[in-house]
Amino acid sequence: MKVLIATDKPFAKVAVDGIRKEIEAAGFELALLEKYGEKSELLDAVKDANAIIIRSDIIDNEVFDAAKELKIVVRAGAGYDNVDLESATAHNVCVMNTPGQNANAVAELALGLMVMAVRNLYNGTSVLNSWERN
Repeated sequence: MKVLIATDKPFAKVAVDGIRKEIEAAGFELALLEKYGEKSELLDAVKDANAIIIRSDIIDNEVFDAAKELKIVVRAGAGYDNVDLESATAHNVCVMNTPGQNANAVAELALGLMVMAVRNLYNGTSVLNSWERN
């Protein structure tokens, strides 16, 4: 089984290494397509993929037509707006996502912004200007 990670905006290296470790431990092959500039590169890469992991990349009917062996699309993130679900169904491909995976980071950012606001360190300009005022 071949798993393709296809991301125009690459995952962090530590994430790819973790995925690779799990995929290869299961006896599967991992292929990586990052920062591709042309859709034709994606179409070529999916030809023999059984599974694909994406971020915000567009998976439409043209991709499904090219991916004759594809069984599953996993979107790293919430929602399916970048995957043509009707085409996936027509091609008998399962589509999944990972909602809530960034919940900790969002909560940390929200709390950090609240602390910054309480300390009056944001005045609508750069942070440097805010620090200089105090």
